[in-house]
Amino acid sequence: MSLPLLKKYISVCFMGIVIMAAGCGPKKGKTGNGFEIVETTIEDIHDAYRSGTLTCKDLAAYYLERIEKYDKPTRLNAIVVVNADALRTAEALDKEFQETGKLRPLHGIPVIVKDNYETFDMQTTAGSMALQGFISPDDAYQVFKLREAGAIILAKSNMAEWAFSPYQTLSSTSGVTANPYDLNRVPAGSSGGTAAAVAANFGTVGLGTDTGNSIRGPASHCCLVGIRSTMGLTSRDGIIPLYLRNDIGGPMCRTVTDAVRILEVIAGYDPNDPITEYCKEKSTGNYNQYLDRNGLKGARIGVFRLFTDTPTIDPEVLSLFEKAIYDMKTAGAKIVDPFVIPDFGRLTKGIWCDTFRHDLNKYLASLGDKAPVKNLLEVYNKGLFATPNRMRIFHALEVPPQEEQVCRDIYTEPKNVAFREAVLRAMSDQNVDFIIYPTWNNPPRKLYDFKSPAGDNSQLIPPHTGMPAVSIPMGFTKKDLPTGLQIVARLFAEPDLIRVAYAYEQATHHRRPPKKFD
Repeated sequence: MSLPLLKKYISVCFMGIVIMAAGCGPKKGKTGNGFEIVETTIEDIHDAYRSGTLTCKDLAAYYLERIEKYDKPTRLNAIVVVNADALRTAEALDKEFQETGKLRPLHGIPVIVKDNYETFDMQTTAGSMALQGFISPDDAYQVFKLREAGAIILAKSNMAEWAFSPYQTLSSTSGVTANPYDLNRVPAGSSGGTAAAVAANFGTVGLGTDTGNSIRGPASHCCLVGIRSTMGLTSRDGIIPLYLRNDIGGPMCRTVTDAVRILEVIAGYDPNDPITEYCKEKSTGNYNQYLDRNGLKGARIGVFRLFTDTPTIDPEVLSLFEKAIYDMKTAGAKIVDPFVIPDFGRLTKGIWCDTFRHDLNKYLASLGDKAPVKNLLEVYNKGLFATPNRMRIFHALEVPPQEEQVCRDIYTEPKNVAFREAVLRAMSDQNVDFIIYPTWNNPPRKLYDFKSPAGDNSQLIPPHTGMPAVSIPMGFTKKDLPTGLQIVARLFAEPDLIRVAYAYEQATHHRRPPKKFD
């Protein structure tokens, strides 16, 4: 071989090595045909399907590639298991679209689902080794509705064991999930796996659950929109319970519009969950119509200073909250500051009711012979739990059986009724339609830090009133850590909540992806 040819051969070989090292697949953030996947929305995806520039299979494959590339290698650890049938489902949806020319509401949209939602094709463990390998014969109601709308259930996400912790996402099946904005910090709990996965663009949208924090808190820590709907608007059937009287499942998304599209699909009456009796004739069925850029004009918003008037609030979070108030006022809102709920401390004292053992044992009994364990006592005796949760389970077992069933649902339990009536009366007396406060008073803690101030503000108004709330991105600290604004509305006032949340989002545009996952 001549010297020039040898030099050319070496050069080509070197370039080949560089290409292989970089990966021969799509460019960063894009599918092979150039579709930008990072921060894409349901509308973007459906437009691409219609134009022929993207297929369901392309999209699912690329999300799976991102999970493989980023999740375990970065130690984000958001995903428990991916769906082995995802690509086959995507192919079937491509074929359906080719034959009908029609897209279902969530046609070909890959969804990340928290690991306490039953799925017939993947295990459901609630983060507990006690349920390792358990596969339900059918889907949770919300998962069923998503599939019916054409969604691809792409993967199950990590969660705090039994949904115990609002502070971190630690399971005995999969370990700890990190925050994609800072891998040394927490994504909050217990839906931290869904939050981290959606924030890192491992799927288009996600499902979480919220007993006292766990949709809104991780949404705040991961720069997402998280909706805790009115109690009874959505079914909990097929969701492994923590405290069923407080549990709600719902969307965790990068935009208000996508969260609303998910809410549209999952809202409504389900005979398998009696609490949804309250939503009959109250679910509009079309929440998209309330996406109004001018939704803040004339909205009367109460600033709940009780949560921010504390010495442990982070000064940057407080500054961002003040800016959010200013932005809302600039967009036409009428601000009532401060908004006061008389006797708040007395009304909320002792309002939590520990029904965990009762609710879990009832759930396990409903599984019959398919239950890997029969009750919580068996879980404890066999040591099937993460070590930090030993005392939590021990104390749950100490609750006398007669006390487990004392607390009724939030619509009939006297202490919940009294609290809700007090909040609604304060809103009427002060002419307020919405209540706002920071979702967290402090930025995400470091992993395993339980001493620094946490600042969780989500444990009282929702859930114990049953009123709906949304957490929406409020901006970033100087260390690029996300913060969230919580907005609360009256019972079944989701249309009003959507108007205000969407208008704030469109006025501020705080959402941005984590730098390590762009």
